[in-house]
Amino acid sequence: MDDFSIDLASTAPAPDASHLAPDAGVEATDIVITKRQWGAFYGTELDQLLRRRQIRTLVLGGTVTNFGVESTARAAYDRGYVLVFAEDAMSGITAEAHDFACRNIFRAMGRVRSTRELIDALQAGTGDA
Repeated sequence: MDDFSIDLASTAPAPDASHLAPDAGVEATDIVITKRQWGAFYGTELDQLLRRRQIRTLVLGGTVTNFGVESTARAAYDRGYVLVFAEDAMSGITAEAHDFACRNIFRAMGRVRSTRELIDALQAGTGDA
């Protein structure tokens, strides 16, 4: 039996979870997607907004690696997006869960990179993220 267990009902977002801190620097012209479940595509207009802008590649990070990030990744992959995972820009409930998702799940759907590798590739403009 695992030493780790989680009550999935208790992981639902708090009612004010979609409120952004002023330090986030959100401006009136920014597009903000309010997640309704673990994945960012479920019940939102995210796919439509991305397609209208002809965005085909997504860089994913966030919390929690093996819940929200993985749910969003699976939905994005199913929709045909090219995925790049910023491994050190996400965290799991445990280090083991994070590492498992990065090594086994995400590598099957896209590329796993560090934020430094992503920044370097973006600055180089090579498209090798």
